[in-house]
Parts: sequence; C-alpha cells; structure tokens
Amino acid sequence: MATGPRYKVAFRRRREGRTDYHLRLRLLLSKEDRVVVRKSSRHMQVQLIAPKSEGDITLLSAVSMELKKYGYDASTGNTPAAYLTGLLFGYRAQDKGFEYGVLDLGLHAASPGSRVYATLKGIVDSGFEIPHNPSILPSEERIRGEHVAEYMEGSNLPELFDAVKEKISADFN
Repeated sequence: MATGPRYKVAFRRRREGRTDYHLRLRLLLSKEDRVVVRKSSRHMQVQLIAPKSEGDITLLSAVSMELKKYGYDASTGNTPAAYLTGLLFGYRAQDKGFEYGVLDLGLHAASPGSRVYATLKGIVDSGFEIPHNPSILPSEERIRGEHVAEYMEGSNLPELFDAVKEKISADFN
C-alpha cells in the first residue's frame, strides 16, 4: 500500500467495490427519486428512494418473494419473476401517488436484455415513468419465460406468468 503525505485513502465502500461515488453524486444532484434495482442469484428487489439532506429515505419497495402471494411458485431469480416484481412495484408506486423516477442499477452490469432491464420493463408497463432506451429491454418471449419452457419438460411458466400478471393487475385496477 502506498504511503506518504500526498497519498489519499479511498472511501471504504469504494475500496470494497460496493459504491460508485461518481454515479451516486450525479443521481443525487438530479434531486429525482431513484428507482433502485438490486438482484441476487435468487431474488430481485426494487425500492423507491428519495434523497434527503439527512440521508436517503426508502418510500416503498417490492421483493420477488412477494410473488408467492399471487400464486407464483416458480423460481424468483429468473427473468419472468424480475418483470413481475417490477410490475408489482410500479402499481404500488402509482397507488401511493408516485409517477416518476430515475433508474439506479448500482454496480450491476448494464447488459441489454438482462434481469434488471426486465424489471425496468415491468415498471414501465405499469405506467410508471422512467427514462430509458427501448432497445435495452428483453424480448416478450424472454419475459414470459418461453426460452426456459423450451428445454424444461412439463414447464408451464408462460401460463403461470400470464395468470400472475393478471392477478397483480386486478389488485391495483
């Protein structure tokens, strides 16, 4: 490790690779609510966060585990579950009176067609406004889970997806 009077130690979260402070500063200076999308290998989490001078405040959230309440019994770490989580979040946000946000992916790779963009498509399809380029969103077949059903014998993921999507829409309309 470098030493000396001119050496500056980076922030701890930067050293750990957990925060991109340049991106975070740009998002905070916009003074817009952030739609924070985080993924793990098994779940998706979406939060609406408002920047305040005393610290960020979480206004509402949706987690893919909540899809079980709507009858979704498949894996919650796949593209259809990501879309449904985004849809649930978007409807909740509009129900609470929020209409606009800026997407915050954090340190997740911004790969076109990925799960984080499936979540974005679900949020946008609910009517919540987020600026984006439509070319990054996954295809409709991928969102419905047809790419998985092709090689899984007995998979009814597209039918399950449609049923859960209708239940979520019916809950908020």
